[in-house]
Amino acid sequence: MLTIALPKGRIADESLILFSKIINKEIIFLDRKLVLEDKDYTFLLVRNQDVPTYVYYGAADLGIVGLDVLEEHNEIDVIRLLDLGIGKCKVVVGSKCGNPINYLKPCIRIATKMTNITQKFFSTRAIAVDVIKLYGSIELAPLVNLADGIVDIVETGNTMKQNNLQIDEVIMESSAYLIANTNSFFAKKDSILSLQTNLKNIIYIKK
Repeated sequence: MLTIALPKGRIADESLILFSKIINKEIIFLDRKLVLEDKDYTFLLVRNQDVPTYVYYGAADLGIVGLDVLEEHNEIDVIRLLDLGIGKCKVVVGSKCGNPINYLKPCIRIATKMTNITQKFFSTRAIAVDVIKLYGSIELAPLVNLADGIVDIVETGNTMKQNNLQIDEVIMESSAYLIANTNSFFAKKDSILSLQTNLKNIIYIKK
C-alpha cells in the first residue's frame, strides 16, 4: 500500500479524479476526514505547504504538490517524479495599477508569502529587496503603501484586477508534481513506477 499526501482544495480534488480512473472507482473524502483508505492507497489531506514535509520525513511515500511549493522549499529533499499538468498557476510580480515598481530606488519592498522565490528572483537581477512576509491578503500591501509590489500566485489574474493591481512580470509557471520520499522510492520502486506509468497514460489520454 502507498501513502499519498494531498494538498487540501482543488489539487486534491483533481488528483483524486486521476486515481479514480486508475482503480475504476470514485475516491472522495467525506465530511472532514483527513485520512482516506482504499485497497491500494491511503490518502492524507494536509496543508499545501506541508506536503513536501510529510513526504521527506516518510509519513507519506508520495505527495502531490505545486512546483511553486517545491521551489519555495527547495531545501527539502524529495524526488520529483512527474508533472501531472493539474493545478496550473503562475508566480508573478505585481504592483498597483498605474504605479509600477521603481527599480531605481536603493531598496524596494516586496510583500509575499514566498520569501525564498522572491529573494532568489531579485538577487539574480542584482536588485536590493526588503522582503515582507505576509500570510494572507497579499494584494492589500501595495494599496496601503506597505510595499512597492507583491509576489503572489495567480490563476486567472482576476483577483489582482479587482484590487486595482497589475501583473508586471511572470517569475515562473507552476503545476502539480508527483513527488516521492527517497527511501520509499527504493523500497517500493515497482509500485511507485507502476503508479507513475498509469498516471502518465491518463495524462496522455487527457491531452
